[in-house]
Amino acid sequence: MDVSTSTLRFLSAHLRARHQERGTCWRRVSVGRQALLVLAHLRCGHTYAQLAVGFGVGTTTAYRYIAEAVDVLAALAPTLAEAMKTASTKAYVILDGTLLPIDRIGADRPFYSGKHKKHGMNVQVITDPVGRLLWAETLSAGQQAVSRSRAKIRALVEQAMATLKTWRLLRKLRCSTTRITNLVQAVLALNLTCSN
Repeated sequence: MDVSTSTLRFLSAHLRARHQERGTCWRRVSVGRQALLVLAHLRCGHTYAQLAVGFGVGTTTAYRYIAEAVDVLAALAPTLAEAMKTASTKAYVILDGTLLPIDRIGADRPFYSGKHKKHGMNVQVITDPVGRLLWAETLSAGQQAVSRSRAKIRALVEQAMATLKTWRLLRKLRCSTTRITNLVQAVLALNLTCSN
């Protein structure tokens, strides 16, 4: 798995702090192993069942460990206001979107893209002039309508989209659509940590 040890340490430290904050005394695996399990899920897209077998835990436990870590990481992702503050120091920034394919369809129409002929969630990103991610979030249907009217500068932002999609989980999401924003923000937080 091509994730740095500093990324593993970063996630482990934040999980450790979360466990201490909540008074969690015991876990089936250490925070380091939980972080590794989560990174395997995010980077490689391994299913809960695959991770459960590989880490010697139940499928439900794998799900809980991942959900906890994704929430921790998503809370670390910059807000739009924070991204705008960073953007104000740049010559310009680029806003664009991409469709992340999904396999869960609660209500058929809202998640179907006629342009791409598949179901998915629209993710908007803001990048700096050299294509580094500053912010990312999924859009509601109303926000998607507004985003269609925005001008597109493609080359640099496509680099940032490609960066997001190096996390294999985001190539075909197999989770509830309510979890996608947190997943994208978790990947953003990890990506920002890795690039610093």
